[in-house]
Amino acid sequence: MTESSRVELTPAAAALLRRLTEAHGPLMFHQSGGCCDGSAPMCYPRGEFRTGGSDVLLEELRVEGVGDAVAFWMSASQYALWSHTRLVVDVVEGRGSGFSLEAPEGVRFLIRSRLVGG
Repeated sequence: MTESSRVELTPAAAALLRRLTEAHGPLMFHQSGGCCDGSAPMCYPRGEFRTGGSDVLLEELRVEGVGDAVAFWMSASQYALWSHTRLVVDVVEGRGSGFSLEAPEGVRFLIRSRLVGG
């Protein structure tokens, strides 16, 4: 991770992304500002979630052992609130959203954050 990176992965998140890529092909994340599962990053096959002008591409994550970068998108309204944070994608036990690819694995992606300079 470089100093200018806005998003990083824990080793557990990287390992899960390798498994999910083997099963589903290239992946992407979207972090919305909505309710319910909106606080968790959602993982989809790349291109399955349609992004547009109300979304910001924060990072193209490089995962060792995965050929294609994993795009990390966030809704622009959520980015306005989190623009001074570095996001750390982690994995925890427990079932997340039924729409995110990791749901059948019995784990869910989770965002941890820390403040960074503007």
